[in-house]
Formats: sequence, C-alpha cells, structure tokens
Amino acid sequence: MAVLLMVPLTVALRGRVESVPGEADLPFMRALASAWGHGSYRLLVIGFFVCGFHLAFINVHMPAYLVQCGLSPSVGSWTIAVIGLFNIIGSLLAGYLGGRLPKQILLASIYLLRAIAIGLFLLLPVSEATAYTFAAAMGVLWLSTVPLTAGLVGLFFGPRYLGMLYGIAFFSHQLGSFVGVWLGGYVYDSTGSYSLVWYLGIILGLASAALHLPIREGSAPSFNLKSAMPAR
Repeated sequence: MAVLLMVPLTVALRGRVESVPGEADLPFMRALASAWGHGSYRLLVIGFFVCGFHLAFINVHMPAYLVQCGLSPSVGSWTIAVIGLFNIIGSLLAGYLGGRLPKQILLASIYLLRAIAIGLFLLLPVSEATAYTFAAAMGVLWLSTVPLTAGLVGLFFGPRYLGMLYGIAFFSHQLGSFVGVWLGGYVYDSTGSYSLVWYLGIILGLASAALHLPIREGSAPSFNLKSAMPAR
C-alpha cells in the first residue's frame, strides 16, 4: 500500500532533461564507455560495492550475531530500528556537508569511520549498550554515502546522464549487498562464527577509504565540450 501511494506522486516528476550548453550529447553505449574511462568514476563505483557489502551484511546478520552473543532477539530488532533512525540524521548531514566540503574526502571519512566502528564493536564486550551505540554510529554512516556519491556522478557527467550512470554505480552497490549477505551465511555455516566477515568488513572499509582519496571533483572531459576541445 505504501508503494502504491508513490505512483501518483510521480506526476510531479514529469519532464525531461534539457541539453546544457557546452555539454556533450552522447549515445548510450558511448556515454557508458566514456564514463568508465574516467578514473574517478571507476574508483567511485568500486567504493560503492563496499558500501553495499557493509549495509547488507549488518542488516541481515546483525540480529543473529547478537543472539549468538547471548542477547535476546528483541535487541537485534531494536538495533536495526536504531540504525534506521540515525540514518535520517546521517543522510541529511552528508547532503549538507557535501555542498560545503570535498565529497570524496567526506566519502573516504565515512568508510574509515565505518572500519573504526566495526573494530571497536569487536573489541568491546557485546551488550545492549554496545549494540545500540554501534547501531547509532553505523546509522549515521549508513546511507550518508548516497547523496555524496550521486553528487559526484552529477559533477562528473552532468544531470543528463546522472540517472543512468548513478544506476551503474548503484548496481555495484547491489553486487556488494549480495556478496555481504551470501558470504555472511556461508562463513557462518562453515565456521560457526561471523568473525571472518567482520574483519573483512574492516579491511574493505579501509580499502574503500583509500580508493576515494584520488577522486577529483569536476566534469569529465569527454562530457564537457569545452574541456574536450584542444587548446588554441
């Protein structure tokens, strides 16, 4: 029923993207190939894979992990609720800061803080207090990557190609989600513990933080006619 309510709201989104002076008009496949040739976009797409890995693994396996640690199932459900609550704060804050600070640095910071949060959660004794604190911290860092990632895609390629090329980035995110959920279950069935996946989450967080540092804000030359023109 909630999804059905969205259908009439799409009427307000009618329209089409107008061509911007100085912006290239590329066919689908050429636009896709040109975008993938932009190094900053490739790093962004790879980094978004890690985001999906973190989110899906924690969302699906966190309640079972807490039960394994001796807490009640209700604590697991409340933990997910706390993540959702603090996700609102994190997403709004990321959007606000993304208009004032370099987006790639903010993204690197988010992934680094995720790795630190997971590491501290594993080091401290598991209790209701540590579970809720971890959930609040991860909630702030949860979908705060989305406005920053979408913002960078828009800066690289302009609004004309934002939907398509952000969709490619989000596809990478969903691949990471698949791996996070599947690997969590596989490792638990094989070892009786989630430890290996938690540690992998830390490593991937650090790697993603490093990947975002070389990203540069600004339009991709192949999508900007002025940048693509040879200097005279």
